[in-house]
Formats: sequence, structure tokens, C-alpha cells
Amino acid sequence: MTTVRPADVPAVVAACDWLFAPPGSTPPRWDPEIAAERLLGMCDKGSAAAFVAVDPALVGFCTVYLDLVSIRMGQRAWLNELAVDPTYRSRGIGHDLLAAATSWARDHGATHLMVDSNITRTDAHRFYRRETPDFEANAFGWLL
Repeated sequence: MTTVRPADVPAVVAACDWLFAPPGSTPPRWDPEIAAERLLGMCDKGSAAAFVAVDPALVGFCTVYLDLVSIRMGQRAWLNELAVDPTYRSRGIGHDLLAAATSWARDHGATHLMVDSNITRTDAHRFYRRETPDFEANAFGWLL
């Protein structure tokens, strides 16, 4: 696993299609140019990181962000995107990406790492459960 470099940005943005494929969907306000700008901005901040797996082309990526500091649990980190090329799944790439995100979060003072996953993503849920999370929770959201 390596951190995203500016040269990786176009491939990572294109790979977001892996997240949009059924049972996923394209977010209502998805804009690849804005996504590229956001990813480039992440490369310069200490409060977020993006990791890629290559073989030699991009085969997986994830993003992790330091989130709020909870009065109950301290610094929280959020795994926001984790995607692996469908032809490379079940080869340990997702595990390695999650491990990189977990290590980064721990090294940046987080007490726990969170991820949410749409209820329709049963394959992703199996993956996360194989990774033995300490707990599971529901998430609710509103588009603004």
C-alpha cells in the first residue's frame, strides 16, 4: 500500500465507479472534477489520507479522515471509501487497505475507526465482519 500521489488522482476518481456499481449508486451531486480537487486537497492535509494498491495499475483504494473528537471516546477516524477492482477481490487487497487506514488512524491519535456501509452492500458487510470489528452500529443520513 502506498499513499495517493497527485499522479494517482485520475485513476482513483475513475475507480469510484466500483463504488457506484450495483448495489451502489452514483451520488446525486457526483462531479469527477470536484472529486479530483478534493482528493488532491487530501494529499496536502495531515487530517486525512488516501491509500492505493497497484498491480501495476490501480486495483484498490481507500480514504480515511480524522473526524470529530467525541466527549465519550476521543478522536474518531472515519473510513469513507474502500473499493477494490471486482476482478481483484478476495486476494487480500481490501484487508491491506483497511490495515493501512487503521494504522494511519492509530498513528494520528484516533481511538477508533468507523465505517458505514449501505444496507444493500451485503458483500461488503461480509468483508468487514471477516475483519472482526469490535462492534457494529446503524447509521442514518440526510442529504443537505
